[in-house]
Amino acid sequence: MLQRSWTEQSQLTVFHLVQPVEGGVARVVTDLVRAQTGAGLRTVVACPPDGALASEAAEAGARVHTWPAERAPGPRLAKEVMTAARLIRACRPHVVHAHSAKAGLAGRLAVRGRVPTVFQPHAWSFDAVQGREAALALGWERYAARWSTRTLCVSETERRAGEEAGIAARWSVIRNGVDLRHFRPDEGASRAPARAALPLLSGLPATAPLVVCLGRLCHQKGQDILLRAWRQVASAVPGARLVLVGDGPDRERLTAQAPPGVLFAGASRDPRPWLHAADVVVLPSRWEGMALAPLEAMACGRPVVLSDVSGARESLPPGHEAHCLVPPRDPRALAAALTNLLADPGLREALGRAAQTHTRSTRDVRKTAAAVFGLYRELVSLPRPAIMMRKRTER
Repeated sequence: MLQRSWTEQSQLTVFHLVQPVEGGVARVVTDLVRAQTGAGLRTVVACPPDGALASEAAEAGARVHTWPAERAPGPRLAKEVMTAARLIRACRPHVVHAHSAKAGLAGRLAVRGRVPTVFQPHAWSFDAVQGREAALALGWERYAARWSTRTLCVSETERRAGEEAGIAARWSVIRNGVDLRHFRPDEGASRAPARAALPLLSGLPATAPLVVCLGRLCHQKGQDILLRAWRQVASAVPGARLVLVGDGPDRERLTAQAPPGVLFAGASRDPRPWLHAADVVVLPSRWEGMALAPLEAMACGRPVVLSDVSGARESLPPGHEAHCLVPPRDPRALAAALTNLLADPGLREALGRAAQTHTRSTRDVRKTAAAVFGLYRELVSLPRPAIMMRKRTER
């Protein structure tokens, strides 16, 4: 779907600087690399060596460089910035695309506007911390906007949150998409074969109500809130099971907190079998930009329950808010929504069908990639003074 017209003149080179090497950010980058390489662009990815991103980006066609960066700022930041600057100079890209807060910090310090720079926060860093840390993160984002040729948000609510926080940026909004060729319903099949193919569910009755939560086991994704809600769900829906699919720093703590009926599946490179096995998919995040897991679930025809954070309302079909959206950090509301869906098979099926139709018509990753490519072409065609100029907006 990406146009090839640029390659008739020269080969556009894009340098992706990325810190998260697992989860949604890594999948977004891999999908972009695959589409951009297929369109004839030269793609380079610099990221930490641990995790799936390095190998998956290479398989997608990128040239991959090791960028040893920690998740949070610390004493190694100066070295991380110097390494990023060296890699970017050697690559000589037309566009630098920095993904997430840490890469946005290091990348913008390394480039300082000398190359057209796209900063994509994938959720704001100041939402992830509190107190003095949050003030420092917000202060940095306000200051560094001068070095972002464009700040790319994955939802309108993410953009609005940045604007309301006082970040004077040149904004673009390109909503996340998913690979609809991969995430599709298991047409004509019941959930029983999908469950039978997953060893963890081998002893589960085919009719047992099953809720699946996909995501890194960490504070952001809110699995601790879900576990508090699950006691109420399990009491109201006999035989219900919850599976947490993913790994992360909170696994040991969550395992210790988990009530009966909760299973831990660990990390999964392909979540599709879990989506086909589920009756309902849940994501109780504390903050997001626009999460991929709900889009993947809806593309497979599964209803979702989401906390009302950035991107959630924009992910859902119109009218689904009453059943599928709950206030963040509210275990009681989350339990009530899950119980309501598990107790009503007809409602689940209707919501799942509508979600599938909506997602498959609006969230194709190929359209997302084409829009990002269009943004790159716009930025490299700007006169140099316009590229360097910071947009100032008074609100």
